[in-house]
Amino acid sequence: MKRRQILKIRKTHRYLGIFLGLQFIMWTISGLYFSWSNIDEIHGDNYKNLAYTPPSFENLISPSSLTTALAISAIDLRDIDSTPYYFINKKELFNAFNGKPKSGITEQEAKYIATQHMNSDMKIADVELISDVDKHHEYREKLLPAYVLSYESDNSIKAYVSAIDGQFQTVRHRDWRIFDFLWMTHTMDYDGRDDFNNLALRIFSALGLITVLSGFTLYFVTSPTFSKLLKRKRK
Repeated sequence: MKRRQILKIRKTHRYLGIFLGLQFIMWTISGLYFSWSNIDEIHGDNYKNLAYTPPSFENLISPSSLTTALAISAIDLRDIDSTPYYFINKKELFNAFNGKPKSGITEQEAKYIATQHMNSDMKIADVELISDVDKHHEYREKLLPAYVLSYESDNSIKAYVSAIDGQFQTVRHRDWRIFDFLWMTHTMDYDGRDDFNNLALRIFSALGLITVLSGFTLYFVTSPTFSKLLKRKRK
């Protein structure tokens, strides 16, 4: 191959390496973190009461007797402060003993729910009600409004309980936040984190392949060993 062509390949490889280098580093760092992380701990299972089972209730009224303007298409049973509630059509709460409607849950009820789902030795330090979050918030794409229960811990542990129906939603902590940030840099989806079909990832993946291929090309066209093999074949 002519020297001028080799120089072009080398320059292409060098500039692509500079342009893609930071993203390559982030892909490697995030990949290492993912492979060395325990995904159950990232999900916060070590902070949850995994032995929890919802209590059983007796003498519940029939859901068909509830005073609701909507035909029932979905129904769930909630334990809210040791009282059973029907959650109808993912919208309305009704006392399962007397049929009285309930408009959301209180802070005290949120504490009760969180206590059932979290380890017994964990102490609640603060409770906050949130009604709106942006798309980068750790509680994105879940039911709002919600109670945020912060715990006494060096790991900045927070539990989220839906204020609409009293459903325990999720646990967030420092390691999860690191994982979430690295996942964002890995997928290059800086909005929702989970879109593997975004344009930035496609472009960088294609350029990454070109960079690797240009490196292999440089090796073969500049390798004395490879050149000797070609000369032997031509003879």
